[in-house]
Amino acid sequence: MPSATYQTRRGELFTYFDRTAVEAWTRLTSDAPVSGIRATVRAGREAMRTTLLAWLPSDLRGSRLLDAGCGTGALAIEAARRGADVVAIDLSPTLVGLARERAGADHGAGHVTWLVGDMLEPALGSFDHVVAMDSLIHYRAADAVEAVAGLAARTGGSMLFTFAPRTMLLAAMHAAGSLFPKRDRAPAIAPVAERRLRHLLAAAPGLAGWRAERTQRIASGFYTSQALELVRR
Repeated sequence: MPSATYQTRRGELFTYFDRTAVEAWTRLTSDAPVSGIRATVRAGREAMRTTLLAWLPSDLRGSRLLDAGCGTGALAIEAARRGADVVAIDLSPTLVGLARERAGADHGAGHVTWLVGDMLEPALGSFDHVVAMDSLIHYRAADAVEAVAGLAARTGGSMLFTFAPRTMLLAAMHAAGSLFPKRDRAPAIAPVAERRLRHLLAAAPGLAGWRAERTQRIASGFYTSQALELVRR
């Protein structure tokens, strides 16, 4: 069972993404004009999505993939077009509804099942690949690692997730961000030093059979996030 701190933060994120920021998030993930701040975030997210997709096989036919925290569904659709059977899940019914609407019926060679709920739900079944793009960055490091370890028990190939790297620049940017109107602020994240994160991952019993491979940091204006790939030993 997820920790109490995970569940508390999950509730806060539901409120933010399904109520407070729905309009802003809808616009950010479209091709509509946005402010300069949001434009840097949009560019950063696009670069991160491209990175994570590049780490997946180009041919995903016969593979089952979990898009954990799918948002408006861009990554899920691309994975389906490579042939994957994708389970795309998010806490926000509004965002999942938007993802389903944008996707239409064209999933390429694969298929997408859109779900509202928790990415850690065991009933989702087993997967060949799990991708969690910017969905764990809001949780404290220990809870994020616990979530990854829980997913590892049901994953046979690779797990790709992002974290907010603790850097002086990121701290300064977040302090500056508090000066902007609320509509331009990102939800609170929990930065963690890469060395500490790797230590927590190595020490997690549920990840004993896994090793960290590729990593890539994306910095674009007010967007900073780092991808990490875990594969079975």
